[in-house]
Amino acid sequence: MKVKPELRPKTVEVTADGEGLVSHAGTALLAELSDRLGLTKALSQALAATRERRSAHDPGHVVRDLALTLCDGGDCVSDLAALRSQQSLLGSIASETTAQRTLKSIDKDGLQAIRAAHAGARERVWAAGGRPRRIVLDIDATLVTAHSEKEGAQGNWKGGFGFHPLLCYLDESEEFLAGLLRSGNAGSNTACDHIAVVERALSQLPDEACSDWSILVRADVGGATHDLVDRLRDTKIRFSVGYELTEPVKEAILNLPQSAWEKATDGEQEPREGAWVAELTDAVNLAPWPEGTRLICRRERPHPGAQLSFSDHDGHRFTCFLTDQKDTDMASLELTHRRRARVEDRIRCAKELGLRNLPFHAFAHNEVWLELVGIAQDLVTWAQTLVLDGELSRSEPKRLRHRLLHVAGRLVRSARRLTLRLPRSWPWAEALVEAFRRLRSLAVGVPP
Repeated sequence: MKVKPELRPKTVEVTADGEGLVSHAGTALLAELSDRLGLTKALSQALAATRERRSAHDPGHVVRDLALTLCDGGDCVSDLAALRSQQSLLGSIASETTAQRTLKSIDKDGLQAIRAAHAGARERVWAAGGRPRRIVLDIDATLVTAHSEKEGAQGNWKGGFGFHPLLCYLDESEEFLAGLLRSGNAGSNTACDHIAVVERALSQLPDEACSDWSILVRADVGGATHDLVDRLRDTKIRFSVGYELTEPVKEAILNLPQSAWEKATDGEQEPREGAWVAELTDAVNLAPWPEGTRLICRRERPHPGAQLSFSDHDGHRFTCFLTDQKDTDMASLELTHRRRARVEDRIRCAKELGLRNLPFHAFAHNEVWLELVGIAQDLVTWAQTLVLDGELSRSEPKRLRHRLLHVAGRLVRSARRLTLRLPRSWPWAEALVEAFRRLRSLAVGVPP
């Protein structure tokens, strides 16, 4: 019998005398991306008025560094310390006190200026090849728990306590477009909040992306309000929103002949087993909704454990949505609406990038924190779009940290050049080297 040798030594001597070593080396990729896209400079210009003296830390750099901290896995201002220890790689990082003071100095105008800087960087990303083929805005809310008495924190409908922010993402590119911080007791179908998020999201898009009827807004049943869809109609934006199974809708569904149902499709545009779609537009009174509104229903056999609130004699599960899209292919319309569920993945990633914890007591300061979460999420997304490929271009933040951002290296100075040497045995070292090469060859038009 052969015994596999133990490769790990039984004891490892540990010392703290290494020189030239850096950890979190991959985070420098995101710092350089922010600089090359002009985001760091734009943030500096946006917050120049808050700078107390010339010798102080640049507020724009502080905001950028806080966003990097969220990318790196931090969830509060004190986590800047992990980057501050990497000064030879990332430059001078503000202290926790300075960072706190910088964030608290940002007022409503400063917040607007940060959003404008964010939008400018997005425009350059799109010009460099990151523009999505279709503009689909997904709106959804999430619950963020507060573990102490914070301004605006309230009990929510699930029995918890905290906040209920409303977020908007660009589906195909996975970019964060807008967030509206709300108290925990904020309603799911508050039309004015949805309208505010849509308007904030539209301000993030380059002007050429906002042509008539080129944008689709998707939401769950909370978005099925007359005020929202009327506003979308006025601005020539299509909508696809969930619709409640009211008694008239249930009756219309049960009265449909079997011939009215056609096969639903899956993500590969292939017929989906156990799922059908049908149109209810002529069977339900849609007169209060904008002209051209259609009601589409999906019927499916429920997965194990699914909760049924309405079923026919075969035990099917039904969901409906309203849309004013003109596509005659009902299965395609239903698939388009069902893909809205991907917004939940974006929100999960946002919680990995600082949204799980709103660290301040003041509501206004937590609003700034939400913008930092958005910047952090977009820095990761833009890196994946522009300079990463393969599995790394699709990895969620936690995996990306373990494989790229937290890799250690050695900084070597020779002939007035600084070289970051990554471990040869690290499986993703070459991918990080290639990402830096692509970033530095990227044609990005940054204004002087």
